[in-house]
Amino acid sequence: MTRPTPQQVSAIAEASGLPVDKEVAARISDSIGPAFDNFAAVAGTLPFDLEPASYVVAQTLKVGR
Repeated sequence: MTRPTPQQVSAIAEASGLPVDKEVAARISDSIGPAFDNFAAVAGTLPFDLEPASYVVAQTLKVGR
């Protein structure tokens, strides 16, 4: 898990249909970078016992009870 570069932010934004210019991509990268730095110490160690596909199933069971 590494800090995203402005180029990566720009590519992700464009792929999502919301392209941003270079200055905005740099600001986004600078603003979310510290979060990536803080999670770097635990990257790869967090359990993924609840994957996103099971979320709807879990919520349906909870509501159905």
